[in-house]
Amino acid sequence: MPITPGHEIDAFIKAYAHELQSDSAAIFAGAGMSKAAGYVDWRELLTDIAQELGLDIKLEHDLIAVAQYHVNHRGGNSDGLAKKILQEFSEQAEPSEVHEVIARLPVGTYWTTNYDTLIEEALTKAFRVADVKHKIEQLTSTKPKRDAVVYKMHGDVSDSTSAVLYKAQYERYHVERAPFVTALLGDLVSKTFLFIGFSFSDPNLDYILSRLHIYGNAKRTHYCIMKAIVAEDPKNQALEERRQELRVNDLKRFGIQTLLVADYGDIPRILKFIENKFRTKTVFFSGSAEEYGDWDRQTALTLVHDLSMECVKLNNRVVNGFGWGIGSAVINGALEAIYGNPQKFSEDQLIVRPFPQHGANLKVLWEQYRQRMISLAGVAIFLFGNKLDDARNLVPANGVHREFQISIEHGLVPIPIGATGYVAEELWNEVLKDTARYYPGIEDWIVPIIKELGRKDLDPNELIKHVLNILQRLSK
Repeated sequence: MPITPGHEIDAFIKAYAHELQSDSAAIFAGAGMSKAAGYVDWRELLTDIAQELGLDIKLEHDLIAVAQYHVNHRGGNSDGLAKKILQEFSEQAEPSEVHEVIARLPVGTYWTTNYDTLIEEALTKAFRVADVKHKIEQLTSTKPKRDAVVYKMHGDVSDSTSAVLYKAQYERYHVERAPFVTALLGDLVSKTFLFIGFSFSDPNLDYILSRLHIYGNAKRTHYCIMKAIVAEDPKNQALEERRQELRVNDLKRFGIQTLLVADYGDIPRILKFIENKFRTKTVFFSGSAEEYGDWDRQTALTLVHDLSMECVKLNNRVVNGFGWGIGSAVINGALEAIYGNPQKFSEDQLIVRPFPQHGANLKVLWEQYRQRMISLAGVAIFLFGNKLDDARNLVPANGVHREFQISIEHGLVPIPIGATGYVAEELWNEVLKDTARYYPGIEDWIVPIIKELGRKDLDPNELIKHVLNILQRLSK
């Protein structure tokens, strides 16, 4: 069941979506994210080790100290801990829903204390190139074509013998792994972090924060999502809530605002709200035209050009696959806005993915292109939609139909400008037949505007105003 964000969470969603838009967002993933995917947390990891020491892990609070006791018990040999990590985190597990959502977000920097490879796997699944750093020497190199950096500050399962495991290693961390601390400090100053998968008893969070000293009051605001405490014994509920309250206040020393949720299932839902909020600022243009019907060619291209230009001026991103007959107008309109005010607008606001025209399995390749392009957006505009078949007959553009289907599968808001005719008009009729399906939750206000987009007597500028009205209301 979807959650309805409260004022605090709603404010966070808007703020973090803005950071994504500004390319200044980062993620810090804790053990809770791996646990949700099927891996053990620290308490489960150390259960057998605690038994070997004659301890009950349920009664222990300093879990890093338990790991240290085991190393001491083995005469300073940490091989047992390393083997435990290799055993537990070499098990096959799939990235969780949270992993998948954060991988789709345009975050360029990920930090984690986890040893597993779930973040990297989720990034690969999202067609992204991850540059993984789990050793100091890796910090000085750059992986070609990377679009995300994953800092694994406590090591990786592939090299468990050099992982950070026990108390003495944590205490020496700021000396032996000083470059990681320096890099993290730099990111905390320049990026807005979202901490996910940490609990109030997580030893990693304490040790991380103890090494981070950002002086003065000019700290960035960071966020941490945690589950509201529920005491095992109801008699202790008030005490546990008080401890949590004090802990939340303590995190503010580091600029971290904590958001409490009632259930862990709320976390992926909140992340999806963020994703949707960000994606509504990205508009996919779909359409093709060999002919323009009732429109003369120049008027039609001016409509497309001006609509693309105004989208950029609203601080949206424009995505286009260089559709025949309209692609150039989309690109030129966006570039006119960008180069007309380069201090305000950026080339990053135009994403162009021209379709390949040669090679084997073109249909398969075109499908992949469409899936990747459309997945970036939250809104899809449909214009015209015709082409010539092999016999040079004018026919509906099946590619535009397919892009509409993919858009609906990815949850985009469809805006067919029916007044342009052809496939766009077909889609306009289709959405109006089942408005509840295509516009859930926004049906009341958007449907009257969509109806206006089918009026062939309207001036092109009026059609543009209606589309911009929709985009502005969606981004609020």
